[in-house]
Amino acid sequence: MKVHIIGGGNLGVSIALGLSKFSKNNEITITRRNTTSIMHLEKCGITVSTDNTLNIQEADLIILTVKPYQVDTVLTEILPKITNKTIASAVSGLDIVALQDKTNNEHTIIRIMPNIAAQFGESATCISFQEKDKAAAENIIALFHDLGTAPIIDEKLMDAATVLAASGTAFALRYIRASMQAGIEIGFDWKTALAISAQTVKGAAEMLMEEQVHPEQLIDRVTTPQGCTIAGLNDMEMHGFSSSLIRGIKTSLKQIKG
Repeated sequence: MKVHIIGGGNLGVSIALGLSKFSKNNEITITRRNTTSIMHLEKCGITVSTDNTLNIQEADLIILTVKPYQVDTVLTEILPKITNKTIASAVSGLDIVALQDKTNNEHTIIRIMPNIAAQFGESATCISFQEKDKAAAENIIALFHDLGTAPIIDEKLMDAATVLAASGTAFALRYIRASMQAGIEIGFDWKTALAISAQTVKGAAEMLMEEQVHPEQLIDRVTTPQGCTIAGLNDMEMHGFSSSLIRGIKTSLKQIKG
């Protein structure tokens, strides 16, 4: 597949790298106004350009990873150069109908919300589409399955997916940072504390993904009567561990919705 990514920021670069590493037989182009910081992608066989229209007419898929305020400018530039394309939009807050209107209903519009773990083949990429575009969407789903998981969701949940899957990366990293800091307090150097904390989170996630059970079922395996784990969990909950995370997620969603 020939993939044309417009927007060489963190997310666009992560998708480009993920596709180059974990998905076969793709030709990838990525564009950015100033390409200095992304020229290293050429070593991975990725075409880098300042021209949003470079080879775009040959693209099988156009991925938009730009800011919402940049969309109109980008579309004005590329629409005269393309015909009947599939456009996958990772632009937050821009729904399918709005993007169809902006593209004169001449292209297939799919909404995607990956996260920067795509670079490592570990993104949770939520995907939404209209029923009439199901055939085209199947190709997008298959592509992003190569980069992790690709759950199909109702479009009305796409803002929530942005918070849970994309912002959620930062929330998970903040937990790891806190765990690392605690590790330093109880005697580890920071590198060892970080390695242990990160691997522990990765292991917990792998167990959940593999066994497909509620987290509490796995927590029960770790907690024993009068043990240190349940004592620590109870102290965290007394200080608002779960409620703070829930509030943070809901606050992020309110920010998106304005």
